[in-house]
Amino acid sequence: MRRILALLLAAVMALSLAACSSNGNGGNAGNNGNGAPVQGTEGEDGGSAAVTYPLTLTDMAGREVTLEAEPERIVSGYYISSSACLALGLAGRMVGVEDKSDSRPIYSLAAPELIELPNVGSAKAFDLETCIAAEPDLVILPMQQQDTADTLADMGIPAIVVLPESHEQILEMFTLLGTAANVTDAAQALIDYYSEKLDQVESLTADLADDAKPVVYLGGTSSYLTTAPAQMYQASLITSAGGVNAGSGIDGTSWVDISYEQLLTMNPDIIVIPTNNFATSAPEYTAEDILADPQLSEVTAVKNGAVYQMTTGFEAWDSPCPSGILGTLWMLKTLHPDLYSSESFAADAQDFYETFYGFTPDAEALAQ
Repeated sequence: MRRILALLLAAVMALSLAACSSNGNGGNAGNNGNGAPVQGTEGEDGGSAAVTYPLTLTDMAGREVTLEAEPERIVSGYYISSSACLALGLAGRMVGVEDKSDSRPIYSLAAPELIELPNVGSAKAFDLETCIAAEPDLVILPMQQQDTADTLADMGIPAIVVLPESHEQILEMFTLLGTAANVTDAAQALIDYYSEKLDQVESLTADLADDAKPVVYLGGTSSYLTTAPAQMYQASLITSAGGVNAGSGIDGTSWVDISYEQLLTMNPDIIVIPTNNFATSAPEYTAEDILADPQLSEVTAVKNGAVYQMTTGFEAWDSPCPSGILGTLWMLKTLHPDLYSSESFAADAQDFYETFYGFTPDAEALAQ
């Protein structure tokens, strides 16, 4: 199924490139964050081919966006899209990033120059004035800022909206950004990697019986009485890794507050504490807090000491950014260590960061 999805996305990308012509610059559409070039697709004459501009795209809000030329000055107002741009080799083109960029370890590890860029605010409070002052020729925004995207478009500044709330939508985002910025090879490499790892997870968990799939409760970052409903990307990490999301019966597309009674009724086999959005530290509570809460003493996960903290110090692996695939792999090794070991996870995570972010993380840090 994942391979079919990857092929479909490749077909979409091929259609976007149907009007390709040689760009005359050797095909160097960007770099991988550490100086290595990302090559364009090969043309009929053996040279490189590039997206032809003006280029009209349909973004993830269904808006048509026209780029008059290949964007060289990119503003990203969303840490998800900023991380994707970094993985696609676009760090050198970025001229503005979201709020609190200095709190995101992935920038200091892979592209510290991003920390010094102008701050254009957050998904909740975008700084339009600072964005315009950066003179972008492409702005990337989350769905919450669709109105801002329309405002920018009215001012002649192309802005695309992304909505990565599932594995499939993440891959769609990679295609959209890769085509917009003319780094289609880099986008396809990221799509292939993500899809292949999902295939691996699906294969490893294919024969699991229903009673072998633990009920997993994923707490929020601010409180363990907050959890992910079925529609959130975070829930897909659990189901993909051979678990059952304890919050699957709850409606909503963002973190939902629950009561102690609800958590007791869910009675999860495993409780997971995610990385916070800034990935510098754990959320505002610890595994010890959960284990010591007398109101949770009868929960199976608490009885068995099965409360785990997702790795910190890199990115929020439970978020729909490129490293969200590491969140799925981390979940697999946590739920089913007999199918996928900690050593295998550390090796895969090192390979991921070396390939797409240009640095090698410490294996011990990955195994924390």
